[in-house]
Amino acid sequence: MTTSSQQQDTQEKGVVYYFTRDTEASYWQPKPANGHVSVAVAPGMTKMERNLAMGTQTLPPGGRVREHAHPANEEILHFVSGTGTAVVDGDEYKLEPGVTLFLGKHNSHTFLNSGDVDLHWVWFMTPSGLETFFRDIGRPRKHGEAAPQPFERPTNIGQIESADNGVFTYTKS
Repeated sequence: MTTSSQQQDTQEKGVVYYFTRDTEASYWQPKPANGHVSVAVAPGMTKMERNLAMGTQTLPPGGRVREHAHPANEEILHFVSGTGTAVVDGDEYKLEPGVTLFLGKHNSHTFLNSGDVDLHWVWFMTPSGLETFFRDIGRPRKHGEAAPQPFERPTNIGQIESADNGVFTYTKS
């Protein structure tokens, strides 16, 4: 007879990675969001069996994530600090610690930090792609460094956000 622990020993195990603030990729974000994004897990960072990405985003008071939708991606956001508002397909939702949003494809969404402290959340996206967008529009960031003065989006933002890159159905200013 084979025990469950013997079966487990013979099964092929997946990889294990340990990420820290020093090993994640992090980027300052341009106007109107400002703040920063960190990417902890993405296909280019680890071997994985399912295509996903995960990280965090921090939006300072008054910061806003522009309205957008994803054509084929599912996104999960879990809010850990601060307060704000999400508008999803025209419906408003209060953002506060402990709130989780699941956004299927083609759901229009935007976020606003209406509080007086940073709004901070953890995001997951499958399939991945958001991590490339954050890299392409942002500026490299090291944990603990002072925030730069607010800066404009790159001049090739239309190309970065194009449907050819697969992450956005559309964006609005």
